[in-house]
Amino acid sequence: MVAARSLVARLIDDHLVEGGSAPGDEIAITVDQILHQDATGAMSFLQFEAMGLDRVRPRIVVQYADHQSLQNDSRHADDHKFLESACRKFGAYYAKPGVGICHIVHLEQFSRPGESILGSDSHTPHLGAVAMLALGAGGMDVAVSMGGGPYVLSRPAITRVELTGRLRPWSTAKDVILELLRRLTVKGGIGRAFEYAGSGVATLTVPERATIANMGTELGLTFSAFPSDEQTRDYFRRLGREDEWRPLAAEGDATYDDNLTIDLDAIEPLVAKPGQPDSVVPIGEVAGTAIQQVIVGSCTNGSYHDIAAVARIVAGKTVHPTVSCAIFPGSMQTSVQLARGPHLSELLEAGVVVSTPTCGACPGYVHVPSAGTVSLRTFNRNFNGRSGLPGDRVYLASPEIAAVAALHGAIVDPRALGIPAPVVELPERIERDRTMIVPPDPDGGATELWKGPSFAPVPLGEPFGERLDATVTIKLGDKISTDDITPAGAEAITFRTNGPKLAEYVFRRRDPDFVARAKAAGVSVIVGGEAYGQGSSREHAAIAPMHLGVRAVLVKSLARIHRANLVNWGILPLEFVDPTDYDRVEQGDRLVADEPGRQLAESSRVAFVDQRTGDTIVGQTRLTDRERGIVLAGGLLAYTRSRVL
Repeated sequence: MVAARSLVARLIDDHLVEGGSAPGDEIAITVDQILHQDATGAMSFLQFEAMGLDRVRPRIVVQYADHQSLQNDSRHADDHKFLESACRKFGAYYAKPGVGICHIVHLEQFSRPGESILGSDSHTPHLGAVAMLALGAGGMDVAVSMGGGPYVLSRPAITRVELTGRLRPWSTAKDVILELLRRLTVKGGIGRAFEYAGSGVATLTVPERATIANMGTELGLTFSAFPSDEQTRDYFRRLGREDEWRPLAAEGDATYDDNLTIDLDAIEPLVAKPGQPDSVVPIGEVAGTAIQQVIVGSCTNGSYHDIAAVARIVAGKTVHPTVSCAIFPGSMQTSVQLARGPHLSELLEAGVVVSTPTCGACPGYVHVPSAGTVSLRTFNRNFNGRSGLPGDRVYLASPEIAAVAALHGAIVDPRALGIPAPVVELPERIERDRTMIVPPDPDGGATELWKGPSFAPVPLGEPFGERLDATVTIKLGDKISTDDITPAGAEAITFRTNGPKLAEYVFRRRDPDFVARAKAAGVSVIVGGEAYGQGSSREHAAIAPMHLGVRAVLVKSLARIHRANLVNWGILPLEFVDPTDYDRVEQGDRLVADEPGRQLAESSRVAFVDQRTGDTIVGQTRLTDRERGIVLAGGLLAYTRSRVL
């Protein structure tokens, strides 16, 4: 008798090419859909070209221009011109600047229950809201899948998250995921997938589910999945896409690796304090904190449901005189829908700046806060400096709490004031609009790729030799994000298609002298603590260090996507066998390992001798034969080229 399967197991098994059934087993899955955003997609298409591939193979491939859409540098427009030509040449959709944020637009336009989607953005699990197998990855892995190759990953353990009850007024889906972050921290989901079930699921709309699935990335999850049920069907009906809906859920008495319970009745408004999205406290602990900026939007909270809730709260009122308040709708379709009703005028009349549908302030491109001020945002991340301001003070909360704060000039618990909570219904009909989405050109194969003057060739890594002699050029603490490695914000994104230039920004906000030190060392190793590489999927956080001679990362624990990116770019992703060895290594130490390839093949470990102390420091990594071949060859491109030759 075949055992009943969970929803996550069904999604994986339906796309399984090869691999085991136990958590941690390497698996390969087929990819039905692909999405790119412009900060990562350009390099991925350059890699696609470098592999000699001609046309994309998955059923749907969409390139969105959502991060650099304000084009405040000619090199941003250069990237978009390149991407437009790449979509024509290779057969992908091109979503123009202003169409909206990739995850929200894709949910509205292309999502389909039961299909798999791979995205070059870490928040692609957003699509798990409608029972898609939705995974974020580095651009190299996405380029391979664009060519028809499977996506390879470790099979996640599955946690069943049972939702009971119903959210009370002023408690929101944002508070559900903040509660999970409060309980589990940013590393609590590493190696796992969350499957939401229970009677409380039926009380959540698809946009609310998307908020939870999206921000599961901050837990370190591989992905999250909600069932495709009547709520899902209703959402597709409103979009005029009911024919693309199908029911999908766990089978019978499916078993799980772990279980959690969230009582929605017990959820209260929560706020993440500055620095990390898991620094979560009840709103009462920060009530009274004066704020000078409120921003609503991002892929986590830029839906019609979110923006309409803000409009209802501020209608007939005025933003506090000391507060600057801006909103970034998640899609052009959402903006049009807001304009068809009273909500757009309600926002504008209240003194809210309503911006073009883009990622906007979330990656620190615009609305950078003033020094010494407090910003309250509805985003998914508040890593130090992510807003574009070193030393920023960014709090995270729901759109509803943000709207109330904008009116009062401080974080306020609306329940204490007796303010009625907004009630939002999705429009009965949301007109499907692809005005700004250019469909694939069936005759575009002869199109010449347009490359801007700042473009650089795709780098090729160097193979490992018989001896690794590397200097510890930086020693870092816990929770180092990819924003810390290669900064988010306008200053560095301009060079996402120029690896050598981007390398000049590595760790700039953490240690301005790092680049010079790495260049002087020639070959180096990075030492760090827990959750190294959390945050964005940007593979540039591996490419740029590789340019500077970084050959290994030795840390207490690694984020999933960053680990894969390190392998793809020929950097050894090592974790301390004995975490206390972290305290024995100092910046400036020389670590020497003989025959690292042989050591990895024999034991999955690499033993270094610290030339300062004589101590042996051992790092381990669970590389498959395929991954070991890739990293020792100097990365996936070098590995592929060597096999072809």
